[in-house]
Amino acid sequence: MLKQRIITAVVLAAAFVAILFFLPPQPFAFFLALVAALGAWEWANLCHITHRGGRLAYSLALVAIGAGLWLLLSHTDWISLHQVLWVACLWWALALLWIQGYPSSAVLWQARWVRMLMGVLVLVPCLLSLLHLRSLAGGHFMVMGLVLLVATADIGAYFAGRALGRHKLAPKVSPGKSWEGVAGGALAVVLLSLIYAWLRDFPVGTMLAITLPAALISVVGDLLESMLKRFRGIKDSGQLLPGHGGILDRIDGLTAAAPVFTLAVISVARLG
Repeated sequence: MLKQRIITAVVLAAAFVAILFFLPPQPFAFFLALVAALGAWEWANLCHITHRGGRLAYSLALVAIGAGLWLLLSHTDWISLHQVLWVACLWWALALLWIQGYPSSAVLWQARWVRMLMGVLVLVPCLLSLLHLRSLAGGHFMVMGLVLLVATADIGAYFAGRALGRHKLAPKVSPGKSWEGVAGGALAVVLLSLIYAWLRDFPVGTMLAITLPAALISVVGDLLESMLKRFRGIKDSGQLLPGHGGILDRIDGLTAAAPVFTLAVISVARLG
């Protein structure tokens, strides 16, 4: 199993880096749309949509919503990405409350249509955020930095949780996660941010204001998917990635971190 996980991880990382750095933005956008569609396919299962036709329809509808909103943001002035990302951040604040209140909170979101809407709020802002970051000057480095940030937080949390974990973070949602793990992940991101700020002569305070909130909220993305899988009674979101489970199992933290990270980047740019 470990060998399979390593092989899959290496292949995925190589493919992602090649698409991000060696292809123009348009193929990268198609790649993101494919990932979003696959994520939506798995999310449909979390909504108890088991018929293939229904899952396909949900996937196509979600990608169409994302594409339509991107075009709207690109060609109109009455709505901005900044506003969309604020809505996404408010959504993740609500998701945190639902996670804290599980299983009692399920009465608020167990309806299929609510969970379908949740999938849109999870995947579409992430898609828009990554598209925006890639469109910026040096945007491929920003996207790569965001992915490394989430991975660093996850790895730091894993090792800190195994070594020091005593106080459970959300035992009814994900018994393996601890507050010590969250602290370890945050510390790892702080160290990564300090190294980057030192190498690039970037203001430390600004760097931490961008990276630390994104790292912390990535935990909420992980917990939200865990909550829905527990409610659905499944272990993995899918079986697409050998040794890793589904697409959502790999991008759950990124879905929450991307809007927060991008909002911070936009806000810092506006402040000069």
